[in-house]
Amino acid sequence: MEGPEPAEGEHILNLSRLGLDNLNLEQISDERRKEVQQLLLPDNRLVVLPPAVAAFTQLSLLDISNSTTAYIGEEILGLTRLKTLLAKNNRLDEFSLPKEMGSMKLEVLNLSGNQFEEIPSQLLQIQTLKTLSMGGNRLKSIPAEIENMISLEFLYLGGNFISHIPPELANLPYLSCLVLCDNRIQSVPPQLAQVHSLRSLSLHNNLLTYLPREILSLVHLQELSLRGNPLVVRFVRDLIYTPPTLLEMAGRTIKSRGIPYSPWELPGNLVRYLDLASKCPNPKCGGVYFDSCVRQIKFVDFCGKYRLPLMHYLCSPECSSPCSSVSSQSESDSEDEAMAAARRMQKVLLG
Repeated sequence: MEGPEPAEGEHILNLSRLGLDNLNLEQISDERRKEVQQLLLPDNRLVVLPPAVAAFTQLSLLDISNSTTAYIGEEILGLTRLKTLLAKNNRLDEFSLPKEMGSMKLEVLNLSGNQFEEIPSQLLQIQTLKTLSMGGNRLKSIPAEIENMISLEFLYLGGNFISHIPPELANLPYLSCLVLCDNRIQSVPPQLAQVHSLRSLSLHNNLLTYLPREILSLVHLQELSLRGNPLVVRFVRDLIYTPPTLLEMAGRTIKSRGIPYSPWELPGNLVRYLDLASKCPNPKCGGVYFDSCVRQIKFVDFCGKYRLPLMHYLCSPECSSPCSSVSSQSESDSEDEAMAAARRMQKVLLG
């Protein structure tokens, strides 16, 4: 066996780029194994994570990238101090990880460039995880249980086959960077605007034709990448309207005329329904809507250069908004507010 590369420090053991399928970790002294905090094993031929890794009890970082690894056994569960696991560009899939991996205290996990078709359920249980990278896999969806990863700050899922963004992403209180580029996403849920910690949102090379108006409330967003979407290549306008039900018509009348109501006069379900009324954004209209509304594309200037199509809702087809025309020079108060919010963005990568 060829000797290991010189250590970069007493706490680092670098056995990378040896191209070996057996690193003979058992030959390393017990004393040395107990002092190593970073074990670097990339660019080898480790089909299975060597069981001897379990003896490196002080590990905080383990790198097995580019090693054709197809299976990680339960020995990794004994690495109770492990914070960072790098295993990109291997042959791992959802059956390659130990079932109890959710009990680990990982903070950084990089599984990009593997063969995952779904995010393993045990990973969704790691509440200490701050960074999850699974780009370049075969993922078709993001499970709603992603909301359980309450410490997540960086989520990279670019280069997959994802078509839907679950609204549960809005329940991640510390998410600051979300990368969903090079997927098949057709729409962005308005709930995403609730992630006020979001600084960077990468959506380029998807199938987006519009963004929800709520996206402008992301006041801390510094980078929004949209190039390679139909909304950049060509602007599409849409009009969809379903006539209101009798329940909605009654609700609209009560709300628009200011008729008082209370839980002592109406059943609880009707009170809750009335409390869900949305105000029409047209400043010339005092109406409200519940389930029935006109869905239109509203164009908003970004950075004084681009006109970005945002989803816009009106209470009826007759309620024409001054913002509905691309060529209109008059701007309502609501559009002024939207443009002010848009100018907060430091980078809008459309080209």
